[in-house]
Amino acid sequence: MSNSCESKGSCPSSKGGSCGTPDAAIAMQNMVIKSSLDKIKNKILVMSGKGGVGKSTVSVNLALGLANKGYKVGLIDVDLHGPDICRMLDLRQNLAEVGTNNGLIPPMQYGDNLKVISLEYMMENRDDPIIWRGPLKIQAIRQFIADIEWGELDYLVFDAPPGTGDEPLTVANTIKDAQALVVTTPQEVALADVRKSINFCKHVKMKVLGLVENMSGFVCPHCEGEVEIFKTGGGEKTARDFAIRFLGRIPMDPKVVMAGDDGKPYLSSAADSPATKAFDNIINQVFEAMPVASMPMPEAAACNLDLASQCGCGCSK
Repeated sequence: MSNSCESKGSCPSSKGGSCGTPDAAIAMQNMVIKSSLDKIKNKILVMSGKGGVGKSTVSVNLALGLANKGYKVGLIDVDLHGPDICRMLDLRQNLAEVGTNNGLIPPMQYGDNLKVISLEYMMENRDDPIIWRGPLKIQAIRQFIADIEWGELDYLVFDAPPGTGDEPLTVANTIKDAQALVVTTPQEVALADVRKSINFCKHVKMKVLGLVENMSGFVCPHCEGEVEIFKTGGGEKTARDFAIRFLGRIPMDPKVVMAGDDGKPYLSSAADSPATKAFDNIINQVFEAMPVASMPMPEAAACNLDLASQCGCGCSK
């Protein structure tokens, strides 16, 4: 994008300041962000007040599940200090090997319909820590929107870190029509933090798409019987208390962990299990709440995962 001021009406300096000043640069970036967001129909922020509830698992499988149904989807990892998306999708590309296209950064591609961006994509060594304060994190997230070649998308999913700090606040302030998908686990200590996330959405005037109760019961990988490890039902009660949509429960399944470590997402796969059935229902509810006007392409075939079936409860075949 040109930084020259050929038209006074479109130049940020016409609103105060001059070209080349920090205010003008921010105004110019705001214009680019708006132009990029105008091509994206639905924006979803996956968040929670507590860590370890499975936000990244939900984010990855939500994005891939929508992509498998034929929609054009983007996935942004804004958990800058602990990005996991590349590993969960086994994406090993590096920006240094790819380069830019007309000044824009091409995102990583997963299949035909899913575009992905993560800070790890831009790092020489993915094991290096990110030691950044707020302003740098805010600017990085804005650049993830402004400087990436997203094109037209049906859905853009943000995977946020736990809490209500810089990252979710930047998304809320930058993308006024984003909606929050809040993830919790059933136990009370997680629900207490999740209530803070819901109230955060109220403070920043972000609509809550719904609440997902993750790790709701444990599925034996052999007999598919369910045991309540962290209790169940707390997420649904919280959703009723706040008058928000309850999207559903996802039971714990060892195959989810194994698949995530192998870079082969399980919940959005074609496997037939209580966890995949529950998640498919969640995807359908997300689409019902945030429909896309145009008809999708035929549903893409998801990979069947050949995962070990070692029984977690000790029973034998």
